[in-house]
Amino acid sequence: MVRIFPYAATQFTAFEMYKKLFSHILGINSHAAKFLAGSGAGVTAVLLTYPLDTIRARLAFQVTGEHVYTGIVHTAVTIFKEEGGLRALYRGLVPTLCGMVPYAGLSFYCFERLKFTCMKYAPHLTCDPCARNTGGLVLLLPAKLLCGGFAGAVAQSVSYPLDVTRRRMQLAMMNPETRKYGMGMVKTITMIYRDHGVFRGLYRGMSINYMRAIPMAAVSFSTYELMKQLLNLDTGMKLA
Repeated sequence: MVRIFPYAATQFTAFEMYKKLFSHILGINSHAAKFLAGSGAGVTAVLLTYPLDTIRARLAFQVTGEHVYTGIVHTAVTIFKEEGGLRALYRGLVPTLCGMVPYAGLSFYCFERLKFTCMKYAPHLTCDPCARNTGGLVLLLPAKLLCGGFAGAVAQSVSYPLDVTRRRMQLAMMNPETRKYGMGMVKTITMIYRDHGVFRGLYRGMSINYMRAIPMAAVSFSTYELMKQLLNLDTGMKLA
C-alpha cells in the first residue's frame, strides 16, 4: 500500500501529461503517441518508487522463522548499509525499465484503442450519453472493466519474462544460492533460461499472475476513469 498510492498517482498523472505532449508532436490520433505516453508514464512511476518495490519484495519473501527485516525503515536501512547503498535499493531496475516500456505502453495503448472501438462501433452496448465528454459518450462500468482487463493481459504476456528477471535480481542477496542472480540483467536471463527453459523459467507462474494482473488492471483503469468522471473531467475521445 505504501508503494501503490504514489506509483498509481504518478503513472496516471504522467500519462495525461505525456499524452498531451506526444499528441501535439505526432498528432492526436497517432498510435505511437499513445504507446509512448504509456511507456513514459510507466518509466516515470518506476524511477520514483522502485526502492519501495525492492523493500516490499524483501519483506514478502522472508523465510518463516528467519526474519532478517522487521519493517519498512529497517529493511531500507539494512539494504543501504550492507549491500552497497542506493545502488542496492535499485538492484533490478534495468530489467524493470526494459519490461515497463512494453508493459505500460501496451496497457495504455490497448485500453485507449479498445475504448475508441467501443465508443465508435458499439456505443449502444458499451456507452451512455454524456454531453460534457468529447464525442458525447461515456463508457459503462462493465466496458471499462473489460477494456482494462484485456489491456492488462496483453501487456503482461509480453513483459512477464523481464518481471521474473527483476524479481530474481531483487531477491538475489537473501540467500547464498541465489547470489548469482545479482550479477546483471543479461546474465540473470541467461541463467534462468539455461537452468529452467522458457516456460518453466522465464514464464514460470504466468497463469497465477494472470489471476492477479488482469483484475488489477481492470480495476485500475476503471477507477481512474470513474474518478475523472466524478471530477467532471473529460473521459471521451474524438471518434471521427
